[in-house]
Amino acid sequence: MGRVKMVANSNGSSSAEERGGQMPAAVAAKNAPPSTWTVFLFHFALPMALVAILSNINDIYSGLVSFPSHILHAGDNNAGSIQKPSTESNVKKPTLSPKERPSAASIQHPQTQTTAKITTRPTVTTKSSTTAESSKTTSSNRRHRQNAASDPFHQQMESNIRTLRNQYKQAVNTPTEYLAAIKLADFLKYRDTAIHDGGTYQMEAIEVYSRAVSLLEDMWRKMMTNGEDTRKTTIAHGNEQLVDDRNDYSTGLNRELFLDYESKSIEGLLCAVYCNLGKSYFMSNMFERSVQSHNQCLSYDHKYMDALSSRGQSYIILGKYKEAATDFYHVLQMDSNRLFGNVVTGLARCLSADESVLDGGWHSLVKLLEVDIPRQEESLRRAKELTNNNADGTAKHHADTLKHMHHAMFQYHDTKTKNVSEAWKHLSKGNEFKMSTLAPFDEAFEIDKVSRLKSVFTEGFWPADMGSETKTPIFIIGFVRSGSTLLERILDAHPLIVGTGEDSVFNGRLDSIRNDIIKASTTGQDEFLQTVKKLADDVVIDMRKRWEIIDANTKSEEDLSQEEARRSQEPTRFVDKMLSNYMNVGFIHLLFPNALILHVVREPMDSIFSAFKHDFPPGGFDYTSDFASLARLYHSYRDVMEHWDKVLPGRVTHIRYEDMVKDLPGMAPKILEKAGVPWDPVVLEFHQKKHAVNTLSTTQVRKGVYSHHLKGWKRYEEFLGSLLKRIGSRVEFKLNTSLTTLSSYYPA
Repeated sequence: MGRVKMVANSNGSSSAEERGGQMPAAVAAKNAPPSTWTVFLFHFALPMALVAILSNINDIYSGLVSFPSHILHAGDNNAGSIQKPSTESNVKKPTLSPKERPSAASIQHPQTQTTAKITTRPTVTTKSSTTAESSKTTSSNRRHRQNAASDPFHQQMESNIRTLRNQYKQAVNTPTEYLAAIKLADFLKYRDTAIHDGGTYQMEAIEVYSRAVSLLEDMWRKMMTNGEDTRKTTIAHGNEQLVDDRNDYSTGLNRELFLDYESKSIEGLLCAVYCNLGKSYFMSNMFERSVQSHNQCLSYDHKYMDALSSRGQSYIILGKYKEAATDFYHVLQMDSNRLFGNVVTGLARCLSADESVLDGGWHSLVKLLEVDIPRQEESLRRAKELTNNNADGTAKHHADTLKHMHHAMFQYHDTKTKNVSEAWKHLSKGNEFKMSTLAPFDEAFEIDKVSRLKSVFTEGFWPADMGSETKTPIFIIGFVRSGSTLLERILDAHPLIVGTGEDSVFNGRLDSIRNDIIKASTTGQDEFLQTVKKLADDVVIDMRKRWEIIDANTKSEEDLSQEEARRSQEPTRFVDKMLSNYMNVGFIHLLFPNALILHVVREPMDSIFSAFKHDFPPGGFDYTSDFASLARLYHSYRDVMEHWDKVLPGRVTHIRYEDMVKDLPGMAPKILEKAGVPWDPVVLEFHQKKHAVNTLSTTQVRKGVYSHHLKGWKRYEEFLGSLLKRIGSRVEFKLNTSLTTLSSYYPA
């Protein structure tokens, strides 16, 4: 079979050459297609330069939170004081090999160790740090910020990081080194929370936090030796509204939760830093090490609420539901002001998985919520009356808490009582509270983004012989809640395939890749082709490095011995699961024309309703909680996938989720054959593999394959009329699994 021609005639007709006939030389010269270089310059470099200026198309769910100035803990809470330094710091990122583990885990505390847990929720801060003005800024700019290096918000964050690195460098071997280290690490952690780009600064944050811990432990030991107090005996709180003498904010190290770093005691500092180190491990998919760090924090005060809340989240990921439920319930009993709202939904997730994990089961939580919900609603009403502004920090806090509470009650009625009417009442209320804290959805922005994508990536856009020949990456794309986690777990169970988590290395580097390609297009064809290949190879190198670090920091001795017996060689495939990369198929094909792109397709309303009923972490999928915005996002997804099938026919491999669920033994061999690895029956037991899955599908994927949830949306059909109308004819997705085997998109 001949090589597929990627540059078609402008009228779309086939040429004489394609029909197999001969063409006179003069006519051939006249009708010769433009060169690869000309096509690329006019179809890629110029359009993409324009796109780079106008917007970043690599993230359909754009929406970053405003930079919280308190993250620096600098006393004046003024991020504006951070200026770009005249010279860049020489502080390097960590280069952690599989044998080099972060030092914090090896630091021993004199007190007993326990097992701890971490969360993705932000560091605890004072209420004053979330003012009405900062909330206004978040709402007004949320939809227009980009996950791109060219974005001013992104550039300011990078400038602040350079400044903090420089300050840290200057503080080395001084009495304030620990404080400079903490401020830098906090900002690095915040940056990776706000900008999802594959965890650019995660390892640096871990290394700097570890240095701060080492310094603080030395200080603590000296103070203990000298008989000095290691925690505060009296505290003057500036935020009395958050501190109630009747609860546990007034006891132990919880009294220091809302103090800035300069005001904390040595033990308060150690607790805060260990907690943030644990959260950084969590963000890096090193859940066991996250637990160890939280254990260190809790060894100073076993009631420290931030660590308990975080530990509960990690226990869920590790499948330890009883331990998670215990931590969550302890926080609920202490936290009368409900500052840790995530523990409510966390506990509900545990009970949904196994009601026996908590004494009293659902009744214990429901009894508490039936009292708390009216109280929180009254507090929200008063906050609105005082400020007359929904974006006020206090009102936003109460709205967010109510969101968690109503979502927990939804899970109770959905899984326990099976009362659909009551379940829907709480789900819709919870989503209303959630949407009240967000800026209005910008539908025109979404439509324009898809339109620009289609105008750039047209037929004839991709020259042949461009990009890397590697088949190492496997990209999983699709709409949210489509069954992608099941597919990733099946692949990851194979000894030659590794899943690298939710943070996409490719997606994280896409903006710089695009800019480098545009620059290289002005240097000449040979150098340009070399640049594209190098950019692709660098992505693969980073994928492998990320796996090596995570693998080295997550395996126990037992796991290692079992794994060595099964995995006798290094993995040859790395799974990059970033669902919104369906927007980036054009770039994926440009860099990796031979890489497998797997599109998970699920029955539309099952996927859409599942997205509507789940409370995703802030940022990526906020607008799936409203019918209008959810429908628009789904239509954008369908528009884009139809476009790729039109301009790159056969390039994307479609896999029906329902086919995997109904016939995994029949589907799994075909999936592995498509991935280019030999059959291994171990993939059929993927749910038994000891692998932590940081996704909302955590509890489901541990159960293996089951089909009782198919068409689950039908239970709520009576409430979904307006959503069905918005989806229209696309309530059906007549797309079949396409697991035909091809050695590459360009067959020889």
